Amino acid sequence: MSLSKKKAILALTDGTVFEGHSFGAEGEAIGEVVFNTSMCGYQEVLTDPSYKGQMVAMTYTQIGNYGVGEEDIESGKLWLDGFIVKEYCNYPSNWRTKETLGVYLKRNKVVGIEGIDTRVLTRHLRDKGAMNGVISTADLDPARLVKKAKEFPSMIGRDLAKEVTCKKPYKWTQGLWDLKEGYPTSHPRYKHSGAGIPHPTSHRVVVYDFGIKFNTLRNLVNVGCEVTIVPAFTPAEDVLKMEPDGILLSNGPGDPDAVTYAIENTRKFIGKKPIFGICLGHQILGLALGGKTYKLKFGHHGGNQPVMDLTTKKVEITAQNHGFAVDVDSLKGIAELTHINLNDKTVEGLSHTKLPIFSVQYHPEASPGPHDSSYLFKRFADIMERT
Repeated sequence: MSLSKKKAILALTDGTVFEGHSFGAEGEAIGEVVFNTSMCGYQEVLTDPSYKGQMVAMTYTQIGNYGVGEEDIESGKLWLDGFIVKEYCNYPSNWRTKETLGVYLKRNKVVGIEGIDTRVLTRHLRDKGAMNGVISTADLDPARLVKKAKEFPSMIGRDLAKEVTCKKPYKWTQGLWDLKEGYPTSHPRYKHSGAGIPHPTSHRVVVYDFGIKFNTLRNLVNVGCEVTIVPAFTPAEDVLKMEPDGILLSNGPGDPDAVTYAIENTRKFIGKKPIFGICLGHQILGLALGGKTYKLKFGHHGGNQPVMDLTTKKVEITAQNHGFAVDVDSLKGIAELTHINLNDKTVEGLSHTKLPIFSVQYHPEASPGPHDSSYLFKRFADIMERT
């Protein structure tokens, strides 16, 4: 490794310290340290609002080898608080590359550390659980950094949806990627010319933005939805005045219990509109139905998580990013379990026993990730068609 690289330190709350080198922005970053098991898709991870408040360690060893492209972002900015890799590739090889990952992080003021043993870090987090950490290129005193990590707030009780949500309502008309045409239509928040909407719009959907990803919106457009996105704190009464055919509760970061305004608003839609919840939206829906949530030991983060659909017994390989889960026993008689995680048997999907309401813990938009679960957007459209 080049001796010219600037030293960086990652220090965890339990006193564990890793020494590496800086890439990306210099300075100091602090947040909950989690690991992501995807082999690619680092740009989508960086721009996923669900990672707000966290520092992500990639388990795959080489990161940055295909650089950064214009088409692979999932929101308008980078949200995570720090990036941790074993081996950073500063010389990418890809015809779509516009800049290196290091330049991208530096330009967006994200602190990164490379050259540490991410296998050891991952095993440590699996054994001890996700915990706060500090990455620093400025303060290299391990004891001070550990102290800073200990003093930083836990993820439990933090409402981060209010920090990532949009400021005002807007429309979305961009569809899924086409190899020849790129992204169909264009959107003011993401410039791109294309071939038009894949299907005529037939359902008006209002999306609550708790940390929405672009590909979720593209999937809705692709099944014929007219999509309006509203801020996380928008009163239910204002949304009902829009006369939507359905409500989508998006993914997002933080503790669902802390997003009390979203829970209260969701309760007002129950029995009035079809509802589809994704990730944080799934958890908020569970709480709105009277259930409970709890913090997972190290969460599920990556594009290779096995989930069984209990209604068909089919197994889907899913993309996931969450640190909390719904307690299924708290919803007995109200909602039934539809999907289960095959690694740890936690809840991955629920369906109301009587009403057109369902949700999944994983990310059916799968960006990055496999496409096994994209059928759920068609299911939502079909439910709206029947209601």
